[in-house]
Amino acid sequence: MFGIRIVRQNNEGLVETLGKYKHSVSSGIHFYLPGIQKIRTVNLAMTPLALPHYSVITKDNADVSASLTLNYHVTNSVKYQYENTDSVESMAQLVRGHLRDIIGRMDLNEALGSTAKINQELATAIGDLTDTYGINVDRTNIDELTPSKAIQSAMDKQLTADRERIAAIAKAEGEAKSIELTTKAKNDALMATASAEATATRTRADAEKYRIDTINSSLETATREFFENQSISAFSDLAKSPANVVVVPNDHVTDLGQIPAIGAALKSGLAPHPTKPVDPQS
Repeated sequence: MFGIRIVRQNNEGLVETLGKYKHSVSSGIHFYLPGIQKIRTVNLAMTPLALPHYSVITKDNADVSASLTLNYHVTNSVKYQYENTDSVESMAQLVRGHLRDIIGRMDLNEALGSTAKINQELATAIGDLTDTYGINVDRTNIDELTPSKAIQSAMDKQLTADRERIAAIAKAEGEAKSIELTTKAKNDALMATASAEATATRTRADAEKYRIDTINSSLETATREFFENQSISAFSDLAKSPANVVVVPNDHVTDLGQIPAIGAALKSGLAPHPTKPVDPQS
C-alpha cells in the first residue's frame, strides 16, 4: 500500500526512511510507504521576518530600541531541516548580534542618521555566515531606532532650546538690520539736505558775485556825466524828502539849480543859503 504526497511549487521534499534522511524530491506528486517513509516539505520561497524591538547600547551609552525586518530564503533544505534545531532563530540571533556590534560603535546622533549605512554594514557582516543554517539573507532593513523616553525628553528639551536660540538670534539680527537701515536712511537724508543747502549757498554766492562783477564792470566804463547825473538824482530825492536842512558841499552848489524843486525855491528867494563846511579849527 503506497501513500501519495504532493510537493508544491517552490518547495522541496525530504524523504525519510525509518526516520533517516534518504534523498530530496522536487515539486510534484510522489509515492511513499506509510509507516516506513515520510516526506517533509521545506519552503524555498523568500520569506519576510520581523525582529521586533530589542535594546541596543550606542557608543555614548544611549539606550536605543531597534526594530529590524529581513528577507531570507532556504538555500540548503538538508542543513535547514537537520543540522539546526531552529535555523530561523539561529539566523535571527546572528543578525541581532552583528547589529548590536555595528550600532555600539556609533554615537546616538550618528546611529539615528545612518540607517542606510547600518543596513549596508549589516549585510556585509553576516555575508555567508548564515549558510551554516542553510539560509541566505537577501535583504535587511532597519525599520526603527527609538531612543529611550528619558533620552527623547532630553532631546526634545535641547531641540526646543535650539529653536528658541535660533529664533532669538534671528530676531536680534532683524532688529539690528532695521536699526542699520533706519540709521542709513537718516544719514542719507542729512547728507542730501546738507548737499542741497551747500548747492543753494553756492548758487546764491555765484549770483551775488555775478551782480557785483556786473556793477564793477559797469562802473569801470562809466563817464563823469554818469556820476554827476547820479548826484543830481540823489539831490532831487533829498529835496523831495521832508527834511528841513540839507547840507551840500560847495562843489555841488552849482548842481542845485538843476534840481527842479530847489531851483524853483532859489528863484523865489525862499530857499536857504547853502551852508559852507565848518572849519574844525575856527
